[in-house]
Amino acid sequence: MKVLLINGSPRNGSCVHTALSEIASTLETEGVQSEIFWIGNKPVQGCTACFQCHTGGKDGCVFKDELYTSLVSKLKECDGIIIGSPVYYAGPAGSLCAILDRVFFSAGPFLRGKPAACVVNARRGGCSSAFDRLNKYFTLMQMPVVSSTYWNATHGTSPDEVKLDLEGMQVMRNLARSMAEMLKNYDASKVPAAEKKVRTNFIREIAD
Repeated sequence: MKVLLINGSPRNGSCVHTALSEIASTLETEGVQSEIFWIGNKPVQGCTACFQCHTGGKDGCVFKDELYTSLVSKLKECDGIIIGSPVYYAGPAGSLCAILDRVFFSAGPFLRGKPAACVVNARRGGCSSAFDRLNKYFTLMQMPVVSSTYWNATHGTSPDEVKLDLEGMQVMRNLARSMAEMLKNYDASKVPAAEKKVRTNFIREIAD
């Protein structure tokens, strides 16, 4: 069993990394492997709504950049996913959302049914809206959302400050234990098959 921990902060080794490291350490004690994958701090190509990944017979996103191909490869191999992000203007980091939009739209079959969670870090406010934004990726893919003992947020502007957020760090550990228990007792292959999708724009049905 392996959990992929995605660090969506442009600052490697800072607050989000600290929270994810606490999760990784606890997962290890529970007998679950993990890997922290940093998306980096370079510009990230966003989705252009070309739909080639769905209609053009392409293997995934039409943009074959290293970040996308590496992340999708790791997502295929993992059993669970935890996405971490700093809070910017009450939302997740823009670069993180740019890559997640592409991944979840083009590689959905590899994500369906896998347990998932997100964690956010803020100096003060905006955690709830950022948390909500990230969770919406999971609920579109029939991915069980793993919970903890409070909303998955830490607070601080440096790793040392995050470590002083004793409740936040405890929430990270409890989240890790919940994820480990889910993986040990859950079979993603048994997720019910979805009905053939009906797409509407609230006025009429959209033809395939």
